[in-house]
Amino acid sequence: MDDTHVLTVSLLTLGDPATMTGGYLYHRRMQALAPDVGARVRFAALPAGAFPRAALAGGSMLRAVARERPDVLVLDSIAAAPLAPWLPWWFGARGPRIPLVGMLHQPPGGIDFGPTGRAVRRALDRSAYRFAARLLVASDALAAQLRADGVGDDRIRVVPPGRDVAAPGEGRQEGTPPRLREGRRAAVLSVGNWVRRKGLLDLLDAVARLPADAVTLHLVGDPGVEPGYASLVRARLTAPDLAGRVVVHGPLPVERVAAYYRAADVFALASVREPYGTVYGEAMAAGVPVVGWRAGNLPFLARDGVEGLVVPPGDVPGLAAALLRLADDEELRRSLGAAAARRAAGFPTWRETARRLFAELRAVVAERRRSRRR
Repeated sequence: MDDTHVLTVSLLTLGDPATMTGGYLYHRRMQALAPDVGARVRFAALPAGAFPRAALAGGSMLRAVARERPDVLVLDSIAAAPLAPWLPWWFGARGPRIPLVGMLHQPPGGIDFGPTGRAVRRALDRSAYRFAARLLVASDALAAQLRADGVGDDRIRVVPPGRDVAAPGEGRQEGTPPRLREGRRAAVLSVGNWVRRKGLLDLLDAVARLPADAVTLHLVGDPGVEPGYASLVRARLTAPDLAGRVVVHGPLPVERVAAYYRAADVFALASVREPYGTVYGEAMAAGVPVVGWRAGNLPFLARDGVEGLVVPPGDVPGLAAALLRLADDEELRRSLGAAAARRAAGFPTWRETARRLFAELRAVVAERRRSRRR
């Protein structure tokens, strides 16, 4: 395929692409950077909400996309299940010959459903991915899960998020960072929406176990994503053992988030299922040691005692001990933070991610064209 050709990409997703989660942010950054690598991305979104509603809209959405004649379709993992019933038609004898690439930010079955929901979606996701020429995954952890599920290495490509916080045009990262310690020995930053799998209650319980002068915890993220869980978090925040120790910031613009990374002494996220963990990489790039569970992708990013402290999942006393150790030992914080920055220097920037992703898409389109000429 001619590299001068403007590659047109239809990204099939679910819900509002402006939603503030890691997967949506990834796609918006790719859309913003696409012109720099000779590409153009258009979103095609199924309606959010109950599964049947999204699935019923799949046929009309695919027909609309077919009329636009993109070079390639990218299937967001959150849209794989509702589109699975329609893909046999898409690749049938009369269907359009536009190749499909999967973009996985979560494993087949998803991460935010109960056992029954995961089982149903896993079957549908696997059905959808059979039609994909490539499966682009956001982390080594996801790649390992796909291999264990029987997917061949020849179909898997790891294209992780960028380590830099602000994308071009999204604000400057310079300036004086805020003072976050508020009279205590260390400032702990946690960035993530208030959803159950992020483990906010565990983190709050760990902070409550510390001496009152040990740390100030700063929470950055949207409290409105999972209202029931947010109510539990708010109730926990009012307990006397956390009085004055936690500052809630809510969602912040990326330039402010970048400043908070630079000002923090420690980054902590007690997430039990983090398919990549963009925020870990961002913190490490800022030279901040990370603390979290030995779960998801964190063990692929940071080594215990080298770039951070990694604790067995659910061990709240261990989490508290890790935070206290870093609060008490400034030399250790500096050593782990410097190692984190060195390791993060090997993570891609968003521009490098864009180059890698669109190169993979061009390769798929070129392969499809060669196969049609045979």
